[in-house]
Amino acid sequence: MIFQSIEATFEIWASSLREVRSRIRAIFPQERVAISAGLFLEGLLRDGHRKTGWKRAEAAGDPGPWRQQAILGRGKWDADALRDIVREYALETLADNEAVLVIDETGFIKQGKTSCGVARQVCGATGKMGNCQIGVFAAYASRHGHAFVDRALYLPRAWTDDPARLARAYVPAGTTFATKSRLALDMIARTVGADAPLSWVATDRIYAGVDIEMALRRWYKGYVLAVSSNHHFASRNRLFPADGTAEDIAGNLEPSLWRSLPLGEAIQGSESWAYYPFTTSDVAECDKARSGSWMPGLLIRRDANRALSYFSTWSPAGTEIEKLIAVQQCCRIIEEGLRTAKSELGLDHNETRSWHGWHRHVSLVMLAFAMVSTVRHKASHEPPGVVGRLMGTSRRFERLLGTPRKSKTRSLGAASALPRQDQSGECRRTPLPSNLPLKTQ
Repeated sequence: MIFQSIEATFEIWASSLREVRSRIRAIFPQERVAISAGLFLEGLLRDGHRKTGWKRAEAAGDPGPWRQQAILGRGKWDADALRDIVREYALETLADNEAVLVIDETGFIKQGKTSCGVARQVCGATGKMGNCQIGVFAAYASRHGHAFVDRALYLPRAWTDDPARLARAYVPAGTTFATKSRLALDMIARTVGADAPLSWVATDRIYAGVDIEMALRRWYKGYVLAVSSNHHFASRNRLFPADGTAEDIAGNLEPSLWRSLPLGEAIQGSESWAYYPFTTSDVAECDKARSGSWMPGLLIRRDANRALSYFSTWSPAGTEIEKLIAVQQCCRIIEEGLRTAKSELGLDHNETRSWHGWHRHVSLVMLAFAMVSTVRHKASHEPPGVVGRLMGTSRRFERLLGTPRKSKTRSLGAASALPRQDQSGECRRTPLPSNLPLKTQ
């Protein structure tokens, strides 16, 4: 009985890995390259805080990191094709009409000046100036889970104004400077164009802009976009007949409009919120083929230190403040997802310096993250005993679930017993530890 439960646990992981390998096979020109890519993915899923080429090669049984490095560098395959596969794969499990697309960024600290896009800039991971790359990500969040579905490497002007530097990093010809807002809008457009079911978009203050707001209105998508205190609102209502900045409006709010979240719902301590809706408008103004009343508004968060944060909103008339708060808090979930992708899946362990190397590495990590989210969803529909053993045997799975983690000596990672296959086609399996604790019934 116990061994059957353990086998069912490992089969969830093994079957998911087999499915993923099958999906990505078509984008690789040769079978051996596809096998190496599968081993690369398996290396990302294995336990270990460092996901370097040597570590992945050791896990794959290779004598050196050359195959692993070739996947990111010399091999010929399209990272954007893999990105599309990741999005399709994630949506099969996570799709929901009320889903939220979140745009966020993170920094990758570097030492030198040759890695594509590296510059002294504000690092999203630390919030401080540093020598780093900036990656912009689009994440899909729903009641079923969340996964990253798009990514873009930000190139500062110091790079786009230097053709020789772009050529050395193998940046595609014709690449020009694009603001982070432009990168965000392109990713939103790709996701909407792929018919991904979603109703909302949420972004950090960096990405707020008229272009994104107007595009989302045309696409019939609600949004909660962080804005600065001097963001100007031209809309009016009966309580505030004159237009003004977010700070002006917040200063004139009636105390009765503030609402505190219960402690169990507030993610970062005690918070209070206020929602200030403006005059409704008909979406036919943006799209004559549609109808319905939508409402712009200002959502304000006040933290325990009474510091204010502002969010421009666009939502169907009658949307409750609780819904807008839930959409905004998806940003915090994705921030945690980025941290998890770094600490558990090696998102920031890219050893390449080229444009395509960065996009390939990040796309493979995105696939690993989507696979873990899929396994999590499948496990939630398994019998309780299987779910319990899956959570007990995978440290990584526990962290992604957000469950308390208990340190256990020589614990077995769920991915550590997955079959491995080398280029000769011979299948090997890491043996189970002889001292694996088993309970008899």
